[in-house]
Amino acid sequence: MYNSETTLRAELPSSRKLMRSTILAALSAAVILVTVIQPAEYGIDPTGVGRVLRLTEMGQIKTRLAVEAAAEAAGQKPVAEPSIAGIAVNNSQPASPTFQAANPKTSPVATAAQKTSWRDEMRFTLKPGEGMEVKMRMKEGEKTVFAWTVEGGIVNYDTHGDSIGRSISYEKGRAVSSDDGDLVAAFTGNHGWYWRNRGEADVQLVLRTRGDYSDIKRVK
Repeated sequence: MYNSETTLRAELPSSRKLMRSTILAALSAAVILVTVIQPAEYGIDPTGVGRVLRLTEMGQIKTRLAVEAAAEAAGQKPVAEPSIAGIAVNNSQPASPTFQAANPKTSPVATAAQKTSWRDEMRFTLKPGEGMEVKMRMKEGEKTVFAWTVEGGIVNYDTHGDSIGRSISYEKGRAVSSDDGDLVAAFTGNHGWYWRNRGEADVQLVLRTRGDYSDIKRVK
């Protein structure tokens, strides 16, 4: 005689219930992938939920830092690297290049910076290894004139833009002490700069802007 109870067949889940549970688990995993993992890790946010949860910006920064670290590990020379290739996540066609970088040696913005009437001027201190981001809210086609300089060192930077489901990198540079030019918004959204101090001492960064933007603020 056996004292243990035998599980009744009626108590076991049916194949139909198992299939439904499997499908629900797969759908849940897909939702988490699209709304949380992709925005937080890769900056891809097709649903817009990642931006509401403030995960998309984190993913974009992670992606930029990974590219930057890979370039440094490969021993590339510290020169500016224009990358005027738009990436529209919800559009198979790349966005049109709309960034016009000026030549620092001949630019009227650079040579007459002190005489220019700027709308906003922002000053920041970056410690060694520290990064920061400034964004402007702009409508498609609006233009902003800018000039930024680094006092006491050099920085890596990425001029970029983002909106719900869209992002673009206008220009990138490594070991740069200044930049100026015109930034024309490829689409309505946030457009600006990300800088990182790769030196061994604190640096002072001064950003001056004027043009068609509704507001400007530091986001990181």
